Amino acid sequence: MTAATASTRTTGARRGLAATLLARRGAVYLPAAAGPRPDTAPHPLVAAGVTLLELELLDRGWLTAPALRHALTALDPETLAAEGRALLADLDHALGADRDHTPLFRNFPESTPADTVAFYADRVLALLLQAPEQPCVLCGAETTVRALSPCAHLVCAACFDGADFSACPLCHRRIDARDPFLRPERTRRPAHPDRALPARLRVLHHGGDHMVRTADAGRELTTLLGRTGALSPQDTDDLHALLTTRERTELSWLPTAIPARETKARVLAWLLADPAAHPVTIPAATALIDTATDILRLAVALSGGDAGLVAVGRFGPIARPLRRALLAALDRLDPTLAVEDMRRHPREWKHLAERLHAFEYARRYPHATLAVAALRDIRLTDDALSARLRATAAHTPSARADGDRLRLPHWPARVEAALAAADVDTAVALLTRRPGQLLRRLDHLLRLADEDGVETVLTAVREVAGRVSPAVLLSALGALRTRARKGDERVFFPKGGRAQTHIVPEERAPLPAETVTRAVDTLTAEVLRRAGTLPPVELAVVDAALDGLVAPFAERTASRALVTLPRGSELPVPAGRTLRLFLHWTESDTSGVTDLDLSVALFDAAWKYIGTCDYTNLRYADDAAVHSGDLTSAPAPDGSTEFVDLDLDKLAAAGVRYLVTVVFSYNSVPFDLLGDAFAGLMVRDQPGATGPAFDPRQVEQRFDLTSPSNTSVPMVVDVAGGTMRWLDVASGVTGDHHAVHRHADELTTLGHGLTGLFTSGARVGLGELATWQAAARARTVVVRHLDGSRSVYRRRAAEDPAAFAARIGTPATDGTPAPDLATAHLAYLLRGDIPLPRGAEAYALHPADLDPRTVRLLAASDLVTALAGQT
Repeated sequence: MTAATASTRTTGARRGLAATLLARRGAVYLPAAAGPRPDTAPHPLVAAGVTLLELELLDRGWLTAPALRHALTALDPETLAAEGRALLADLDHALGADRDHTPLFRNFPESTPADTVAFYADRVLALLLQAPEQPCVLCGAETTVRALSPCAHLVCAACFDGADFSACPLCHRRIDARDPFLRPERTRRPAHPDRALPARLRVLHHGGDHMVRTADAGRELTTLLGRTGALSPQDTDDLHALLTTRERTELSWLPTAIPARETKARVLAWLLADPAAHPVTIPAATALIDTATDILRLAVALSGGDAGLVAVGRFGPIARPLRRALLAALDRLDPTLAVEDMRRHPREWKHLAERLHAFEYARRYPHATLAVAALRDIRLTDDALSARLRATAAHTPSARADGDRLRLPHWPARVEAALAAADVDTAVALLTRRPGQLLRRLDHLLRLADEDGVETVLTAVREVAGRVSPAVLLSALGALRTRARKGDERVFFPKGGRAQTHIVPEERAPLPAETVTRAVDTLTAEVLRRAGTLPPVELAVVDAALDGLVAPFAERTASRALVTLPRGSELPVPAGRTLRLFLHWTESDTSGVTDLDLSVALFDAAWKYIGTCDYTNLRYADDAAVHSGDLTSAPAPDGSTEFVDLDLDKLAAAGVRYLVTVVFSYNSVPFDLLGDAFAGLMVRDQPGATGPAFDPRQVEQRFDLTSPSNTSVPMVVDVAGGTMRWLDVASGVTGDHHAVHRHADELTTLGHGLTGLFTSGARVGLGELATWQAAARARTVVVRHLDGSRSVYRRRAAEDPAAFAARIGTPATDGTPAPDLATAHLAYLLRGDIPLPRGAEAYALHPADLDPRTVRLLAASDLVTALAGQT
């Protein structure tokens, strides 16, 4: 194994191409090698090395397919060592196993103090009263007190066991690993050899050689470029990794349209990053621009900013050829629509216009100049520029020069005026020009409308629904179907750089049930219509367990995670096992000394706050919840790790119903300033199982903390229900010295509000979406239940997709034996444990044994994007 294959990476670093395809396809690509013939035994060193590699992979929760094992045995010993080391490094990075995970109490959970207050009192007394070369103030022993390095605190080795602590017992900051106080830790008993395999267990397949890898990278790139919504941070990172396999001067891979605006900006910025390729890339890039905001996003991305326009920094210099090309693209647009777009980001556009020097090109690009002048509301005089602007306005429909000002209609203001006047007819007429806005305002319109107005609104919805993006369609459908009953709270997910939520009291009156039903039926029919345009299949399989998952939304703020679980989704906790939460972070030069804290807030069935397990209370109900100790610094390169063990049975006996997990930055250092920060969840064997504090095989989820927030709320655990709900949101807090008990009210509101939202049906479930698509595409649908039973539904004569979809999941089955599921060409699964035929499409939260060479693997976002093809 060569040193060149090992590298140190931070959480925020983009993974390489091999790691990207490993995560997305479960495929390992090996260099073409002249290995042994089928009738020749592999080299003994290779055979032994492959066996050892398989054991290492199993200990991380991965298995090898026979084809991959055969390909590995064909390598020479040196290549096998290099490829194996690189593969393990990528997997360790994905799990977080490439970091040191020593907790404060090295023998956690056994050695966590039973009395947090007494332990704190001893620390305070020793800190305030201990003197050098004096007996210990706690035990009176002599010659046992020494100063630690580098904090210089005086610590008694008799009172504080150096074999158990990994940091200073008084300040909990990391100390020099060579300090004599840190005696060798006691040998921990090995983990139980029969510990369970993780639910995320996946079989790794042989993808082929590096030429095949490039082709597969192209397929994954095509998938990302076809997504209709904003990409998640992980998908954005993968996009850049996949782009490195393409050529800027040969653009046959570039589609004629990229539906997601942020994705388009990032791709165009990548194209234009090399000035040498500008003769080819500038025409190709500007051909994809069709709105003024496209130009702004591109300019921001070229300057290293956020293509989502959440945080726009200073614009960098723009080369003259590109400047002219962007002005030409702006000039092609209708000035009225361009100005409307520009008014959404007026400050940014004014700064960009200065970089583009628009007024210098008034003769060449008159419409672009007119749009910039209208945005800046310049005063017309008798100069040459004003004359040119007046002449352009005179030949531009809907634009005019009114005295010394340019006038262009402002569509949003007209819509707001109509809504304020309760003029439903006018509002609908305006909104039909923007179908997405019509559906976003649908609830408001229905509240304003009388009986005739409702008919007008629903007619308009039927007319424009086919031109709405899938995300807007599903969002409107979910939000509207809960409006026949009075709710208590409204939950918003505002666009921004962090996954924050905004919860307010529900003040809207319910909508009439008949109106809600008609509107929901219209939107559902549109979903089924679009799904029906996809290729038909004979047999589809849907796992009932997908009902707990939510169709993805607000992905631009989703955390990079080991398992891509849509926000709001709920999964069962394996029975009879315990949860171990973990948090790891490493300080950087910009962050300084940083103290992150892993905490759990405990609530009863009425969401009343009843306790905590954090640095202020290391144990709750004896050992129902146990904290590993509060580390208050995390110097590089080792950083620091904290754990919390949760025994759900004992917590239930103590009256706990809900657990809200929280990561606080105690001194309010934002996560994105840290060199490394991630957290996650292990599902461990029966209580009392021993082993290392961090066991890669037991990691079920691992997610990065890279947002500009200082608080993360990853999930809620329903103790009585035995489920975990993935929230992945930030809680807005101010000040510092954060602790759970200081934010109990906010966490109550957050936990109760989000749990209520995701259980109300206000968000379309992934299981629902799978059922709709299966009903629209398949003649036979088989539903697999959690107990292993199957229900068979065959489309009846004259049964339309809506009726078929409504029947799936009900007792109205066809009562016939289930067909062979291995013949299904469409599958929506929790685990990919069905040997599907070549060419099948499959979504699986845990791909398990699905082979990417024969099956088209779908992500949750692909199920949404599939509804965009026929808009």
